[in-house]
Amino acid sequence: MKFLFPQQFCTRPRCLISVSIPLFRNLYYQVSSPLNPTQLNHLIDNAARFKNLKHATQIHTQIITINYASLPFLLNNLFLLYAKCGSIDRGLLLFSTTRDDSRNVVTWTTIITQLSHFKMPFLALNCFNRMRCTGVYPNQFTFSAVLPACADALVVAHGEQMHGLIWKHGFESDTFVASALLDMYAKCSDVSMAEKVFGEMPDRSIVTWNSMIVGFLKNKLYDRAIGIFREVLGETLVDPDQVSFSSVLSACANAARVDFGKQVHGNIIKRGSITVVYVKNSLVDMYAKCRLFDDAMKMFYNTGDRDVVTWNVMIMGCVHNDNFEAACSYFQAMRREGLAPDEVSYSSALHASANLATLIQGTSIHAQILKTGFMKNACILSSMITMYGKCGNLLDAYWVFEETEDHNVVSWTAMITVYQQHGCANEAIELFEKMLKHGIVPEYITFVSVLSACSHTGQVEVGFKYFDSMTKIHNIKPGPEHYACMVDLLARNGRLNEAKKFTESMPIKPDSSIWGALLGACGKYGNVEMGREVAERLFELEPDNPGNYALLSNIYTRHGMVEKADGVRQLMGINRVRKETGCSWIEFRNQTFVFTVNDKSHSRTDEIYEVLKKLKELVKKRGYVAEIQFATNSVEGSEEQSLWCHSEKLALAFGLLVLPSGSSIRIKKNLRTCGDCHTVMKFASEILGREIIVRDINRFHRFTNGLCSCRDYW
Repeated sequence: MKFLFPQQFCTRPRCLISVSIPLFRNLYYQVSSPLNPTQLNHLIDNAARFKNLKHATQIHTQIITINYASLPFLLNNLFLLYAKCGSIDRGLLLFSTTRDDSRNVVTWTTIITQLSHFKMPFLALNCFNRMRCTGVYPNQFTFSAVLPACADALVVAHGEQMHGLIWKHGFESDTFVASALLDMYAKCSDVSMAEKVFGEMPDRSIVTWNSMIVGFLKNKLYDRAIGIFREVLGETLVDPDQVSFSSVLSACANAARVDFGKQVHGNIIKRGSITVVYVKNSLVDMYAKCRLFDDAMKMFYNTGDRDVVTWNVMIMGCVHNDNFEAACSYFQAMRREGLAPDEVSYSSALHASANLATLIQGTSIHAQILKTGFMKNACILSSMITMYGKCGNLLDAYWVFEETEDHNVVSWTAMITVYQQHGCANEAIELFEKMLKHGIVPEYITFVSVLSACSHTGQVEVGFKYFDSMTKIHNIKPGPEHYACMVDLLARNGRLNEAKKFTESMPIKPDSSIWGALLGACGKYGNVEMGREVAERLFELEPDNPGNYALLSNIYTRHGMVEKADGVRQLMGINRVRKETGCSWIEFRNQTFVFTVNDKSHSRTDEIYEVLKKLKELVKKRGYVAEIQFATNSVEGSEEQSLWCHSEKLALAFGLLVLPSGSSIRIKKNLRTCGDCHTVMKFASEILGREIIVRDINRFHRFTNGLCSCRDYW
């Protein structure tokens, strides 16, 4: 290995070198009179305090020059110095050039610890095996260092082998080793073994108890995490610390155990831990996730000094409560206070913008991300793909995906989902196949998107192939969303009886999403009897959902069963269920304009209706025939006129009135767009040569040249 010496060593043989570390500011040394090992060790300690990589390389050079490279204690501290300076690569290079006889158990343990810390678990395990091959025996510190690597590798077999070695070397009773062991089992989802290790421990510190609480938390066993915390409170030799409080508050948040969360809050005040920012943040998070937003706000504003985590918790709390406008407001307020957003801040703000479908807000955040250098962050880029997709910008979403250097399963899934939402089902399936070829293992949500894509293209065989592969190949247990996609896949193809049999044979109890998919297909294919039966099941599951009543009422209406349709509407009245008012909105010059059916509140109402009148004439010349079955609650004989007062048509007319010629028109709707509006949009896109993008509650419809991206299959 060739080392580069400082320039002064090359040009002046007896030059004095100034060591720019405060403690040794006045210390000078000559090549002929080098520092001794103790002095060099002091230099390493001070360089570590300032995390100065330049000083580290200078000290390393001196150690090599004066032939101290074989001293283990200097090498160990030099490894630590490089790690603290964030240069694990230089530490590895140093380690690889060190002779075996200069490495002791401390040397090996140091490098294993740093590899675990830098999330290089397989390298850490490899070093552990090499250490044993050289005849160096691990100690309790080595096992405590390598077990986190087993946990990060998520290969429980490695951890089990370590467990055997721990017993062989007699360290099973060491508190720190046992804590690391149960933490490893918990992270590898082997909770029973974690509990066994915990039960066999002769002494338990708060670290041990915390490992158990966190283990249950990570495996979503929230009630058991709360139970362990209760046991901690009953112990006389240990007191809960900030990790205990934070973890149990997270369990309360996820289990919606706000009553116990309030008791924990009282305990925190009693023990004087309320001043710890880490604990305060957890309290804000707990109250927000339990939908006690006022309490969350009180905690937030009483926090005092708020760090970026505090703001992130508040932003995510707003997102969790579907208060997306407030999330964006908190994000902007954080920036005004001079705090630099991190990846969580940006991802949460992008998520809020996506749900608001505010493209201007999303592009503004994109610009900030470019300025702050986060464009290589996979988490942020995935959120950005979703944001552009939900704002109707398919091309920009794909551009961000293509610009992403290191794709992970989240970014692949985000792009597949965007394709699926935009009706590009074939592209979604192709991208899924490409992801598999790249060796990326799909996740639960990935299959939801790809099965939905199969459903919207009628690819029954392909859909069942992917569905079967979940358990047979990828070891993913299908959930309600996947079963809903499969029912929808069969039902959309008119195979209603098969869909019903599939529903009744499922290993899980069908939920509202599954029965809802079947009811929608009953409406499409006119199966009145099955529609009535399915609707009755839905009325039991979600009696307050007006959509189910509306679907059944429409089925009856379209088959001339007016009395039964009236009966459904009367049932809504008895159950005090109100149908959500349909509305559509469109953005223009940083303003959002909202339209409802028969809306005449806009200042340019006369012009809007005049544009509608002209559009109606144009589409009729092209063969448009009103689909009056979608004219609900209208007087007989006025069905066609009522159709032309639907909110999305009014939004379209406003867009044609104010937006530049040739530009895209983007409309959002809070309900599913009706078939008549869908037809009009297709005609309008062809006649006017405009791209019209309608985002309804289910998906995007991109109308161009008289065609829709959903291929009339939505």
